[in-house]
Amino acid sequence: MEHLGYLFAAYSIIFAVIFLYVMFIWRRQAALDAELRTLEARMAALGEQPAAGGPPQPQSET
Repeated sequence: MEHLGYLFAAYSIIFAVIFLYVMFIWRRQAALDAELRTLEARMAALGEQPAAGGPPQPQSET
């Protein structure tokens, strides 16, 4: 029981490394989510615009 200090230090280091890794992955995932939302907004904006050089759009006569 004389080496409990070393065991505590080892577990503390391991938990700290795991915590830092989870934080890194969490921030990376948040950045990817933001980029995905930006791309989805750009795709939606492109879908609303008529295609350049495509067939002419029919105009309604009112």
